[in-house]
Order: sequence, then C-alpha cells, then structure tokens
Amino acid sequence: MTTTKPVSERRVVANVLRGSIGNLVEWYDWYVYAAFSVYFAKTFFPKDDPTAQLLSTAAVFAVGFLMRPIGGWLLGRYADKFGRRSALTLSVTVMAAGSLLIAVTPGYQTIGLAAPAILLIARLLQGLSVGGEYATSATYLSEVASSGKRGFYSSFQYVTLVAGQLVALGVQIILQQFLTSAEMNNWGWRIPFFIGAAGALIVMWLRRSMDESEQFEAAAADPENRVFITDGIAEHAYQYGKDKAAESAAAQRGEPKPPPARGSLRMLLQYPRECLLVMGLTLGGTVAFYTYTTYMQKFMINTSGISKGTVAWINFIALLVFVVLQPLAGALSDRIGRRKLLIFFGVAGTLLTVPIMTVLAHTTNVLAAFALMMLALVIITGYTSINAIVKAELFPTKIRALGVGLPYALTVAIFGGTAETIALALKKANHESVYFWYVAGCILVSLVTYFFMRETSASSTIEAEGSAATDIGVGAEPSRPLATVRD
Repeated sequence: MTTTKPVSERRVVANVLRGSIGNLVEWYDWYVYAAFSVYFAKTFFPKDDPTAQLLSTAAVFAVGFLMRPIGGWLLGRYADKFGRRSALTLSVTVMAAGSLLIAVTPGYQTIGLAAPAILLIARLLQGLSVGGEYATSATYLSEVASSGKRGFYSSFQYVTLVAGQLVALGVQIILQQFLTSAEMNNWGWRIPFFIGAAGALIVMWLRRSMDESEQFEAAAADPENRVFITDGIAEHAYQYGKDKAAESAAAQRGEPKPPPARGSLRMLLQYPRECLLVMGLTLGGTVAFYTYTTYMQKFMINTSGISKGTVAWINFIALLVFVVLQPLAGALSDRIGRRKLLIFFGVAGTLLTVPIMTVLAHTTNVLAAFALMMLALVIITGYTSINAIVKAELFPTKIRALGVGLPYALTVAIFGGTAETIALALKKANHESVYFWYVAGCILVSLVTYFFMRETSASSTIEAEGSAATDIGVGAEPSRPLATVRD
C-alpha cells in the first residue's frame, strides 16, 4: 500500500473554478429563458392576453423541469460509472444545442404551431442538461473540496448558479439601454440565446481539462466496481448492454443476480432513507428559491406595478448580494454544522413568506421592494449555500451523483418547476394570496425534515472515502480515470 501527499489547495481552487465556470454558463442558459420570457412570449404564442402568453411560456418552463429527473438519471448514472468530468462535458454540450435552437427558431406568425413546438423541444433539451448538471456539479465540487472546507467550496455551486441568473439579468439590462422596447420584442431577445450557445461550446472545451475527483478514481480502482472508463456515449451504451446481458444469463442459469452495478437504479434502491431525505430537504427550498428569484421579477411587474427596467435593477443588485452570502454561509456551516442553517431557513421561511409577499404586492417603492426581496434571499441562503454538500454527504461515491441527482430532480420537477405556473394561474383566478400560503406550507414540510435529520458533516461519507482514496494512492497527480481493456 502506498500513500500520497494531500492535494494542494491551489489545485483544489483550480478544479473548483473550472467546474464553477461551466456551471455558470449552464445556468445562464437555463435562466435566460425566464429573464427574457416577458419579451419573446408574443413571438411564440398568439397575441391576445399578456397574462395568457406569460402563462404559456411558464408552462413550457415547467415542462423543461419534467426532463430534469431523466437528466438526473441518465447523467447521474453516467457520472457514477464513467466519471464526473465526462458527464459535465456532455451536459454543457446538450445545453448549447437547446439554446441555439431557441435563438434561430422563427415566430408563431411565420411557422405557426411549429414555433411553440420547437420551443418546447429546446426546453426539453435544456431540462435534460440541467438535470444532469446539478447532480454532477454538486458531487464534483463536494468531492474535490478540501477537508474541513467542503461547505465553503461546495457553496460555489449556488454562487455560479445565481451568477448565471445575474449574467442573464446583466445582458437584459445592457440590451434595454441600447434597444427600444419594440426591438427587444421583435429580435433583441434572441441575442442572449446566441451568447449562451457560444459560451456553452467554450465550456465544453474547458471541461475536458478538469481533473477527476479522487473519490471517483478510488471507486474506479476497486475491482468490484471497475468498468471501462470513457468519454464516449457509445461506450456507455456498450457497458450498459453488457450489464443487462450478464443479468439475463444469470437468471437463465438459475443463479442469483450479480451485485448491482455502480451508478445503477438497483444500487440506488439500497438507499431509500437517503433518497427520501433528499426529497424532504429539497421540497421547501426549491419552491422558495424559484419564488424569491425567477418568479419575483414577474411578480413585481404584474402585481406590484413596478416598471420592467426598475425591476431588472432590483433583481440584479439583490442577487449580487445573494451571491456574496453563499460562501459566507457555506464557511459558517463548516464551523457550526449544516443542520442549524437549514433550520434557520425552515423557521424564517415558514413564518415570514406570507408577510413578505403580501407587503411587496402592495408597494411601488423601489427601496422597499429591494429590502423585501433581500430579506427573502437572506432566508433562502440557509438552504442554497449548503444544499449541495448536505446531499452529497449522504451517499457513497459509487452512487453519489445518481443519489443526489434523481431524487432532487424529481422534487424540483414536481414542485419547483410548477411554482411559477401555479402562481400565475392563481393570479389569473384572482386568488394570488393563496400562493403565498402554498410556499410557506412547502417550507414547513422541509422544516420537519431538518428537525429530525442528523448532522451530515459529522458522518460524511465524503470524508471517510477521501481518507481511503489517499491511503490507496489516488490523487497524487492529475490523471485520466482508470480503465480496463475491453474484450
């Protein structure tokens, strides 16, 4: 047995930065849809009721979420079997395709129903990409982070996630300064989608130079887990076929099934408690996050009556402060534990969501609107800053990406993806205040989970397996994932 020196802090920072830049571009592409939907809604849908147009674009936004569980499953399995780096590269490639498709698609007046149909297809591709991106980036950042600083480094997932939204808003503000409202509605909204597609292609190239995590390389070195490691989808399909063929042959011979393969659903089913914990952790957080961020922009415009330009600035500045809060809260969790921050979010979110949204609905004062949004974002920081590391600490390396990704994506698809649609539908039915109580109720459900869960940093599977990886000599130098020769 050999030992190696710990990974240098400089190398950790470099890996986190390379992973985070790609995460930023992915989430920029995802959020630019929400940021510019107020402009392109009439391009893809019939020109009648503005609220109905927004409801249609919000419905497509929600359908994109339905692909996230599939993305969490496919790319989570891919990441657990063939490496985090390969899965991250694949996810950003799919995102580039979706953004480019939206950018070049003609409007409803030109190609009729084909326009919203193509928009839907593009959004499905983006949903597939983001479903895999969250799982793999959460896993990657948690694994490559230094021991004792995992809360701090993994918080950069939401730093770059929100930064992607900030860049989308920044592009919106810049375009608003140079283009008229008519130009924005006619063709200006296409520019950010072209930017996103180009950025995704650049990141696709950058991600190929990232180091693989020590934990994954250690799992790949285990003879019981070893598979052919590759960057190609064809090899993924090849290995999957071999696994299913082996199971079928064993069944025909009357033999018991072989042990579940790394990254398989069979293996994930061995961790039912952890999967339920991920869903409980996520429920209130995802509804609150999409309410306080993406929906807040439309809420201020349609309900509060604040102008589009002013709302863009309020959102931009509030989210900029929100970004700064993430690593601070992540570092705090390394000192006091993750559970205390989650309970803070659960209690404050349950008690204050209805008052915040009610007061905001009746104010046109810019400073008051900013203060209320900022208060909401401080509350949600208790969840966003540590949600990646908390979930990653629940699962072993061999199933971590799929374990984090699939239960999370299912919960987000059901609750986060429908939050804006529910809010707009209730507004159209003149029962908008009911939505405020719905958000508070979802947070309350998660609060119960936070109250009864254990402190994950005290029993982290990442820490235990990180020590094991060092003991077997993995991680001394950057390397390609281990591989076996295929027969």
